[in-house]
Amino acid sequence: MKIIISGSSGLIGTALVRDLIRTGDEVRRFVRRNPRRAEGEIFWNPETFKLDRSQLEGLDAMVHLAGENIAQGRWTAAKKQRIYQSRVIGTRLVAEALAKLDRPPAAMICASAVGYYGDRTDEVLTEQSPAGSGFLARTCRDWEAAAAPAREAGVRVVHVRIGIVLSPKGGALRMMLPLFRKGLGGRLGAGRQYMSWVTAGDLVRIVAFLLHEESLSGAVNAVAPNPVTNRQFARSLGKVLRRPAIAPVPRLVLRLLLGKAADELLFASTRVHPTRLLAAGFAYQHEELEPALRHLLAAPASPPGSQF
Repeated sequence: MKIIISGSSGLIGTALVRDLIRTGDEVRRFVRRNPRRAEGEIFWNPETFKLDRSQLEGLDAMVHLAGENIAQGRWTAAKKQRIYQSRVIGTRLVAEALAKLDRPPAAMICASAVGYYGDRTDEVLTEQSPAGSGFLARTCRDWEAAAAPAREAGVRVVHVRIGIVLSPKGGALRMMLPLFRKGLGGRLGAGRQYMSWVTAGDLVRIVAFLLHEESLSGAVNAVAPNPVTNRQFARSLGKVLRRPAIAPVPRLVLRLLLGKAADELLFASTRVHPTRLLAAGFAYQHEELEPALRHLLAAPASPPGSQF
């Protein structure tokens, strides 16, 4: 397949490009610097609506992963605007460009997030569950709606609602590891909030699966089948690292550090189930948290009788 990818330099984009090239696909990349045409790079700038759609002719699919990092820095008004616009305006730009092509690609795999559901305590959430409330839920709802021009042009659009991506190379796990390795990790607040997670490797495999699975369009939950509470996550990570994980972080402290972002990033509870992926026959490599963490951190299983 000939595939164009935005966000190709990120944690998932980098791994996806490598995986697609390895399996024989031709990959092109959106970049925001002077493009190296010989390497299949195409310039775009969603902030100024710059995109030469003529360079998109002849593609079979697009994977749209670009967006401002939501976990870096406090959520000032300017930061929230960048988070929102980088997703909504960027998606609208590429969707309109694809819709105007002489031969639009067959598929557009567009990132979204489980933030779509908002804070839902212990409710089991499927792709049929309605959107929640809050900044992230509104952003995800508008993000998905922005792909409408491509869908109306006959492109199969998939909204990949991604959970917490686990990788020692980046994201939430990499941020947690220094404290947990020192025995200073623990639950956040009461730790009752659900965390819907997926390993980076499984997420790359999910995207590759969706490129070829013509039966799937619309929302698809990209999470492992077994979400855990934050308390369970902290206990499992401590066990895998063979360190105590009993130092809770008070909610007030995190609010002082992160502002309102703490409520939606760290304390919103999303118990999400990948109903459509499982029905379509996708096979996970990592369905349970503790074995997934052992694989990611190359940690052996604890011996019988060990406190860890």
